[in-house]
Amino acid sequence: MTILAATAVLGLQSAPAAPLDLIIPELPGTAGDATCGGNAALAAQAFCVATTQAAMQGVADQYDAAFAAQGWLAASGEANLTVYVRRKEGGGCAAFQLLAFADPNRPTAPGSPGYFAFATIPGDICAGSPAPAGPQ
Repeated sequence: MTILAATAVLGLQSAPAAPLDLIIPELPGTAGDATCGGNAALAAQAFCVATTQAAMQGVADQYDAAFAAQGWLAASGEANLTVYVRRKEGGGCAAFQLLAFADPNRPTAPGSPGYFAFATIPGDICAGSPAPAGPQ
């Protein structure tokens, strides 16, 4: 399997936040999509990859394994969103999110396009915020 840096694989745009030490594998049946499935707002914030709806679960599993091998922990998630976190050497954490989605204007079908969006989560998500001051 060929592993390339995110900007090389997707070659779409500069990252919306500070670049991560993240390698996104180039997987068979996937291709970079600069439009994020025609979603301009998402394309302004994320790198997107297209595949088919039938392939999405297998592609997601391959991404998850590749990220785990790089030390990224799937720290949170929902049905179509996973947040990955990794400790920084100097303290704190880096994070990114992987969003899986389909075009709501197209029929749900195995051969219809499905998409993955990768976006950096800015800041240090491990930094605790102070508790609000309360009565003493």
